[in-house]
Amino acid sequence: MSEKVTIEALVEGGHASAGPPIGPALGPTGVNLYQVVQKINELSKDFAGLKIPVKITVNTSTKEFEIELGIPPTSALILREIENVQKGSSEPGTKMVGDISLDTVIKIAKMKKNAILSTTLKAAVKEITGTCVSMGVTVEGKHPKEIQKEIENGVYDDQLNQEL
Repeated sequence: MSEKVTIEALVEGGHASAGPPIGPALGPTGVNLYQVVQKINELSKDFAGLKIPVKITVNTSTKEFEIELGIPPTSALILREIENVQKGSSEPGTKMVGDISLDTVIKIAKMKKNAILSTTLKAAVKEITGTCVSMGVTVEGKHPKEIQKEIENGVYDDQLNQEL
């Protein structure tokens, strides 16, 4: 009879280790910790420097395992793209903390495609720029609401008219 054990942890992208929280939780399952850590680091390398939720499911009789990665919050992905900024603006309506390109917004929208409600890239980009509004981050040097209006008016249709 096979029994499955699921462990959930928060790890730094690309830098998981056999230490806490993974090692002590998986030790009793008998799974090869090195293989688990290698797989997590391989899957999470694009999120280096960010904390990522990870779900590890181990079949205790066969020692086979599955890893499911979560996605960091949109705000964390935006902040990662802005140099020397640790958090969003305390006054997002008046004080801006940084600027990102539309290409960066598109990249973040594609990373988050499984975690957001939008079904088109256009809608997803508007959703990400909405987060920029609340964080005090400009897009292409413009207020994010201005970018949203331009998206509505079809200014970026060449880049955005595709499925997510």
